[in-house]
Amino acid sequence: MSTAVDNPFRFFPLHVVRSLRLGPSLVRVTFGGEELARFHSDGRDQSLSLFLPRPGQSEPQARLDLGDGWWQGWRELPDDVQAVMRSYTLRALRRDPDEIDIDFVLHGVEPVAAGPAGPASRWAARATAGDRVLVLGPAVADNRAIRFRPPADTDLVVLWGDETALPAVAAILETLPAGLPARVWLEVRDPGDVQRLTTRADAEVEWLVQRGGEGSPLALDVLRGTRLPSAAHPYVWIAGESGCVKRLRRHFVGERGIDRRRVTFVGYWRQGLSEDQMREQGE
Repeated sequence: MSTAVDNPFRFFPLHVVRSLRLGPSLVRVTFGGEELARFHSDGRDQSLSLFLPRPGQSEPQARLDLGDGWWQGWRELPDDVQAVMRSYTLRALRRDPDEIDIDFVLHGVEPVAAGPAGPASRWAARATAGDRVLVLGPAVADNRAIRFRPPADTDLVVLWGDETALPAVAAILETLPAGLPARVWLEVRDPGDVQRLTTRADAEVEWLVQRGGEGSPLALDVLRGTRLPSAAHPYVWIAGESGCVKRLRRHFVGERGIDRRRVTFVGYWRQGLSEDQMREQGE
């Protein structure tokens, strides 16, 4: 059965190699599989689609035999059969052996949960070696699912993300050139989720612990009270809860006067909605 979809993306049947708890609400799952030799990515904020089995299934159900028609075939499967599809960021790609890491936020699973856990959080919290998944990911290293693209003249990188954007921010920082000034804010819900990040850039990273889980009031208060380093050509990347991301974009463009063409903003999730609901609304 062919797992190709359309260049530069294809399906990769993978299995869990191991999992590692990173903090009270974060877990890293490592995946392997023979076809990962064809998985290529320049990293940064590389996004991919992860397909998970429903409870009682040994593997996720999708219609890969339909080729480019897989999307419609997947949608037409019964709800209790159809694989759970969720969007994630590639945290790392390694060779010898071929492996990828995906970091999960355990919404509703962490010790102090704000609401019920979703299917992806429940799966990740219990993932064990050998569990089977499908990934729709890149077969070409430089692809349209990478959004972080600072112009060549960038002399300051500004990053903001909540815990869902932490894998992307961490991967972005690892790719920044030595000495490039960077100002970074990361919001997490628990102090135990703070991680040690590596970069060659001249980066100042500030961790913020959310008050009540909304994120945006804290982010705006901190940003409005912060003086950015002087720069002629800054580039801003913002990702996380969509409402917060939109407000922060207005801050950078409207209040700070940064050219909107130099601001990348990505809504990874929306308060009060599941990813399925966001997909139905076309978000």
